[in-house]
Amino acid sequence: MSIIQAEHIMLNDPAHTRVNFESQYDHGSAFISGTYVDLDHAAIPMSDLGFMQADACYDVVSVSKGFLFRLDDHLERFETACSKFRLTNPYSKEETTEILTNLIKMAGTKEAYVWWAVTRGDMPEGKGRIDPNAYVNRFYAFVVPYLFIANDQQRTQGIDLMVSKEFIRIPPESVDPTAKNFHWMDLKLALFEASDNKYDWSVLCDADGYLTEAPGSNIFLIKDGVLFTPDSGCLEGITRKTTLDLADELGITARVEKVNVNQLFDADEAFLTSTAGGIMPINSVDQKLLGGEAGPGEITTTLHNLYWTKRWAGWKGTPVDFTTQE
Repeated sequence: MSIIQAEHIMLNDPAHTRVNFESQYDHGSAFISGTYVDLDHAAIPMSDLGFMQADACYDVVSVSKGFLFRLDDHLERFETACSKFRLTNPYSKEETTEILTNLIKMAGTKEAYVWWAVTRGDMPEGKGRIDPNAYVNRFYAFVVPYLFIANDQQRTQGIDLMVSKEFIRIPPESVDPTAKNFHWMDLKLALFEASDNKYDWSVLCDADGYLTEAPGSNIFLIKDGVLFTPDSGCLEGITRKTTLDLADELGITARVEKVNVNQLFDADEAFLTSTAGGIMPINSVDQKLLGGEAGPGEITTTLHNLYWTKRWAGWKGTPVDFTTQE
């Protein structure tokens, strides 16, 4: 069995290709300060604490073949994240859905990366700065054509992964990773570390040597037919949740628990999961081929292909009606 060439299909199959849109939305569409604009003219105030202090939470949902995937799960996670950071979305779930859907239609993207955030807003004067209720939180959103962390070639060959030696993940006691946030410096510097050492991607551990997550993605490993993924120090990813659902459908035993980094080196297979890429096979970790063979393993390939096949059939999808425009 070979890896489905999802990127090629999404770019070339008429059922997936972009529909008609106004030329100013070529790069994407955005919603700023209650107004729809083209992405090139979207801007946030410099004084917004989302910009100045990374004081915000966000979420990302994807569209493929015109279906928003697990939208309700993303909206629920976003609402929970706002609560954890003491932020308030000025729009209801229904209003948020309408805004995101309008942006997708404006950009004409059947294959879309859909991003939205709530920021703290401007700093109030005086004692108000220590009162979360004194802030006027702001909502931002944008839609661009779908982005892959790993393209067809990388997924077919498998990613060459590096376990970061210089950085550990920000502890959950400092910033809750289950609330999707802008605190990316540990993740970003680990990516640069991987690039400096000629790897495709990185993964970070906690201070005790347990796996947490990779930049923008969760990690899974397979040993003796059993699926393992970390239970803490990471985002509760929607693609992670989907993978566990697919494993259950296939009768694969899955264990969500602490996973020591040495288990990754000893794994038969491994992969990353992300909204921006789906299920992404890992070829090697710190130059060690997993399972002693190059390329994606059998279970990883099965999960990868089932993920896209079911998505394109409308599984857990919310269809976007491109026949009506705002």
